[in-house]
Amino acid sequence: MKKVPVKVLVNGTMYERQIEPNILLVDFLRYEIGLTGTKEGCSVGVCGACTVLVGGRMVSSCLALAVIADGTEITTIEGVARGERLSGIQEAFIRCGGFQCGICTPGQVLAAAALLRETPHPGEAEIREWMKGNLCRCTGYYGILRSIQDVAASAAGAEPKLNAKLNHG
Repeated sequence: MKKVPVKVLVNGTMYERQIEPNILLVDFLRYEIGLTGTKEGCSVGVCGACTVLVGGRMVSSCLALAVIADGTEITTIEGVARGERLSGIQEAFIRCGGFQCGICTPGQVLAAAALLRETPHPGEAEIREWMKGNLCRCTGYYGILRSIQDVAASAAGAEPKLNAKLNHG
């Protein structure tokens, strides 16, 4: 198969590669440029573990061909922190128990970051709706919700309102 050129800005670094046109974005990120934080969970685009931001939009990298990202800016979990300093949402996931086994965490954090960028002060229903495409096999949804609420409340200068239970779905 004839290779094609791809040029992408990933987490602020430019990458130019010659790749097979059928390589998936998740494989490009993991094996072509060595960013292994993006996880492949289901391989069919329903779990959200492979979520990355392409041009600021959430993309299931297990379904997208790498060639579609040519000329775009990609953010992976490695690009969420600012150098050695974790972002607010990453700190909140740690502080509020937003992760357990960690398989879904990169996708959850990127989805949450995208939500908070679009809607800095989302209500609980907005959070649930936005995050429903990211599954947690450990069922840590309450901690994830609490993490997002914590960041939103901090940005608003208020204490987060936490409900006693979270019904996912």
